[in-house]
Amino acid sequence: MKKTTVISLGGSIIVPDDIDTSFMKSFVSSISDYLKGNLDSYLIIVCGGGSIARKYQQSFKEINSFYTENQADWIGIRATHLNAELINSLFSPLSCDFVVTDPTSENIVFNKQVLVSGGWKPGFSTDTDAVLLAKRYEADLIINLSNIKKVYTDDPKTNSEAKPLDKIKWVDFLKITGTVWVPGKNTPFDPVASKLAMESNLKVICADGRDIDNTLNILNNRKYVGTFIY
Repeated sequence: MKKTTVISLGGSIIVPDDIDTSFMKSFVSSISDYLKGNLDSYLIIVCGGGSIARKYQQSFKEINSFYTENQADWIGIRATHLNAELINSLFSPLSCDFVVTDPTSENIVFNKQVLVSGGWKPGFSTDTDAVLLAKRYEADLIINLSNIKKVYTDDPKTNSEAKPLDKIKWVDFLKITGTVWVPGKNTPFDPVASKLAMESNLKVICADGRDIDNTLNILNNRKYVGTFIY
């Protein structure tokens, strides 16, 4: 039976500052080996923009006095397309021949084990694209990989009393992240995606994507370090 899992691959681990070629080499190799050993498993990998998106957005804001959120979003979206093209090429020949830029398109042909997507349109991050694709292809889980091990009760960088969580309900998660999307906003899972996931009864695991063994543990239903959101 075909099993589809969505990975929301944060730009923070694709391009933390510069492109992390060492991480991507290990990630692609390990995930490819997993897929070759599990031929009934299919992955949808949705790529974020990372520092390259934020740098372009910040430059635009500094240069253009007529800065708008919509324009900033489009700049970030184009950065996700570049990251997605790279990831898609690295997964060849396991990956489909194109990168998805519209999760609602009727032209998507998911005929290989890996389908790679970038961002779609302004108003939300690629986390929302991940939710839309999870719904479309009846994925049972979204693995949200970023540079944090767990979701905290508050921002640990500003609140020393913030505590890591093993699991949390969507309604409580939204109290932490807020409900408004801002281009470049750095949250464990974007508010728009969170509301949609809650309404769709989707489950998400937030984990540190740099720990590839931990990601494999999640894929193999083994014990993992992360936060389960339901």
